[in-house]
Amino acid sequence: MNEKNESHYFLIENYKPLREIVFEKLRDMIVSGELKPGERLMEIKLAEMLGVSRTPIREAIRKLELEGLVVMLPRKGAYVADISKKEIMDVLEIRAALDKLAACLAAQRMTKSEKEELKKALASFEKNFKLGNIEGMINDDIKLHDIIYAGAKNEKLQHIINNLREQITRFRIIYLKEIYRKSENLLNEHREIVEAILSGDADKAQKVAEEHIKNQEIELIKSLKF
Repeated sequence: MNEKNESHYFLIENYKPLREIVFEKLRDMIVSGELKPGERLMEIKLAEMLGVSRTPIREAIRKLELEGLVVMLPRKGAYVADISKKEIMDVLEIRAALDKLAACLAAQRMTKSEKEELKKALASFEKNFKLGNIEGMINDDIKLHDIIYAGAKNEKLQHIINNLREQITRFRIIYLKEIYRKSENLLNEHREIVEAILSGDADKAQKVAEEHIKNQEIELIKSLKF
């Protein structure tokens, strides 16, 4: 199948340009850890795996480089970006401030229906935690925090969070898979955040939200042995 036909096929099936579909797939593979930090990105291998030509792979890699998920080394090619201690500290420092603000605002502004959704997200997280379902925990964690961001009723805050989404998700996956797989601390932290928001306690909500991210930073750095 030539590239023109590939593009036509993917457009029909997904209503997106081929290059965008390939970009999103590779980004998900990096964020999920399927493509590991330091791993070389071979265009031919990736093209064969995804069933496309090398052109959309090349375009996706360039875009991933702009997002900081890929690095280009002279005469060596493209590699999945390593995770540095500085990157973890920078990203989670910003996230701690944003989550603190989001929790504070959500405690004051969240609607009744959003609170019900928040309860359901926590219940699902608890269920998957007890089952040891890491994939389910990751999805529930994303959903729970997204409900809080939406409940803050601040579009600028959501926009900033969305700009950091891939890096935040990358750290979240490592954190849940490698660190707090069996720890009750993670579950208790989520319960405290949700309870504070549901009760309308803005001061407690922002405090526990900030502590949750700071604990994540400490454990990530410890786990990755920087």
